[in-house]
Amino acid sequence: MDRYIIPSVLLIALLGAVGLWLLTPDQPQETSSRLPWQTGLDARGRLRVFGFTLGVTTLADVQQSVGERGRINLFVTAGEDDPFTAEAFFQRIYLDGLRGDFIFTLAVSDDQLAAMHGRGLRIARLGSGAQKVTLAPEDADTLRRAPIAYLTYLPMARLQPELIERRFGPPAERLAEPHGVIHWLYPDRGIDIARDPQGKTVIQYVNPAPAFSRLREPLAPP
Repeated sequence: MDRYIIPSVLLIALLGAVGLWLLTPDQPQETSSRLPWQTGLDARGRLRVFGFTLGVTTLADVQQSVGERGRINLFVTAGEDDPFTAEAFFQRIYLDGLRGDFIFTLAVSDDQLAAMHGRGLRIARLGSGAQKVTLAPEDADTLRRAPIAYLTYLPMARLQPELIERRFGPPAERLAEPHGVIHWLYPDRGIDIARDPQGKTVIQYVNPAPAFSRLREPLAPP
């Protein structure tokens, strides 16, 4: 498994799913470390956000932290260099007063995921053509011990550019996709904020190097 970006079709679907954020621009700056704009890097350059460290925190750690088990699935996309993706989805999680959905993509090898695919209990075909595999219980348990590769956060929000810049700071780049989604890119912090014209937002977090260059590459030419 070595994938670092949500495909545009899935991104559009995620943008259509988010609603009103609880945060307003007039609120004072909080001191909590579990807010979406409060990030840091450890000594090895691994991103820490929401109290989770990418490449270190396991899915079991996440489950214990948020008090939910989430929904674990394996996705298979034909034609991709790395066709398998294992994800855990957590819906409407509250962290420090803010509500959002979380998708944790897990660091698991393609060989392991291919074997899990073969043991899958049920396969559903999505509208995009990808397969969604319901895993055998023992494989779901194995994935709970896997570390997070990267994290996608869907705030219950319609964010204005002024609020994004106030909370996250000025981006290093802004890149536009043909369907109108603007990406606010923070490569040194491993953050990609994708905002559609209505303010619906998806935020991706990756370890800055080398993952961020692979996240940016499909968005626009340099």
